[in-house]
Amino acid sequence: MKKLLTLLLLLVFLAAVALFFGYQHLQGFTSQPVNVKPNQLLTIERGTTGNKLAKLLEQEQLINDATLLPYLLKLNPQLNKIKAGTYSLNNIKTMGDLLNVVNEGKEVQLTIQFIEGDTFSTWRKVWENAPHLTQTLKGKSEAEIFALLDLPNNVKAIQEWKKVEGWLAPDTYHYTPNSTDLALLKRAAERTKKTLTQAWEKRDKDLPLNNQYEMLILASIVEKETAIESERKRVASVFINRLNKKMKLQTDPTVIYGMGDSYKGNIRKKDLETPTAYNTYVIDGLPPTPIAMPSESAIFAVANPEKTDYLYFVADGTGGHKFSKTLAEHNRAVQEYLRWYRSQQNGK
Repeated sequence: MKKLLTLLLLLVFLAAVALFFGYQHLQGFTSQPVNVKPNQLLTIERGTTGNKLAKLLEQEQLINDATLLPYLLKLNPQLNKIKAGTYSLNNIKTMGDLLNVVNEGKEVQLTIQFIEGDTFSTWRKVWENAPHLTQTLKGKSEAEIFALLDLPNNVKAIQEWKKVEGWLAPDTYHYTPNSTDLALLKRAAERTKKTLTQAWEKRDKDLPLNNQYEMLILASIVEKETAIESERKRVASVFINRLNKKMKLQTDPTVIYGMGDSYKGNIRKKDLETPTAYNTYVIDGLPPTPIAMPSESAIFAVANPEKTDYLYFVADGTGGHKFSKTLAEHNRAVQEYLRWYRSQQNGK
């Protein structure tokens, strides 16, 4: 009997030792290194269990053998709160690091940059190639996307053209993987609508503009004419002065926009004389829609332009523009610019 009791005690002791070392081995599994590739992402689906996570880590070649993972999670409930999502594995060194990330649920934030002055067609290529952005708008026309964005439809030109052009605010946007392109564009559209409302409320009441949409159209022209923020109010003043005097706007960016794919990098005299809805050398007043995505700065510049007598401007060769009040002054400025341009060409 005594020998049997001794044997039982020995077995209990051995079992306890085995459990202890087994537990220590499991806990040590959190220190196991993982094989992370540069900028690697890990997507965990809803309902992922310990067994499914172990298989996923092996499939992604993050670890060669994840057999112990389900047992580790059962023994450590604080590590078993796995949240669905897509996670960045940058700076992940061990299994413990990885488990902390998927338990915290902090999904990776991706970015997309929409540049001011670019067009809807250019932006479309950007979002259609954005990584991990769910594409729901492919194959849809601009008019169909216009309807999905719930944009204002209270102006005749908007109703006729149904253009998204001009309505999306340029910026760098953050999004989580599997966000939709439509949700992203709605955020950009809401920004522009808010900016337009604020600018219109604070506008110079003497502006020859009938509504917020006309302000957006002119802002897109100002955006294309100058990238220098300090110049925008002055450029806006030139167009406002021309509108007040019933002069044609005569701005090249509108001609280029109206040419579409036929524009090959330069404007000929023939192009200036060819009628399009956007050729401001031919039409009176503003074109029917914006010609680009204007920045907030350009919108507020149009809302409150400088008070000037300028009617003309031309590039000055330094990135800025020279402004003139009369055609004679403008022609001299043009000649100065041409002399500078020829000198630069000859110096090459």
